[in-house]
Amino acid sequence: QVQLVEEGGGLVQFGGSLRLSCAASGTISEVYDMSWYRQPPGKQRELVATIQHFGRTNYGESVKGRFNISRDNAKKTIFLEMHGLKSEDTGVYRCNAKIKPRAESTYIGDYWGQGTQVTVSS
Repeated sequence: QVQLVEEGGGLVQFGGSLRLSCAASGTISEVYDMSWYRQPPGKQRELVATIQHFGRTNYGESVKGRFNISRDNAKKTIFLEMHGLKSEDTGVYRCNAKIKPRAESTYIGDYWGQGTQVTVSS
C-alpha cells in the first residue's frame, strides 16, 4: 500500500505565507513526478505545481512567482511554499504522485493524498 499524507494547511491572512508538505510512505520502489493540485470552492481542480524526480518544476500561471515547490527524495517528501497569498488561493490542496511500488513490476500508479484545507482571509 502507498500513502500520501499532507500537512501544513490552515487559515492565513491575505498576503501571508504557508508551507505545505506531502510525504509518501508504504511499498515504494521509485517516486517519479510529484504535484500539488487544488480545488477552490465551487470550481474544478487545477494544477498548482509539479516537480520531477531530478528537480525540474512547472507551475500554474496563477501561482508563478509566489509559490515554490521542492522535494527531498530521500524522505519521499515534497513541499509547497506559498507566499503573497490571495483569497483566490483558498481551496483544498491535494498531493499527487506517480509511484512505482515494486521494482520487479513495470506498473506505475497514480496516488493521491486526502487533502489539506488552505483558507486565505481578506
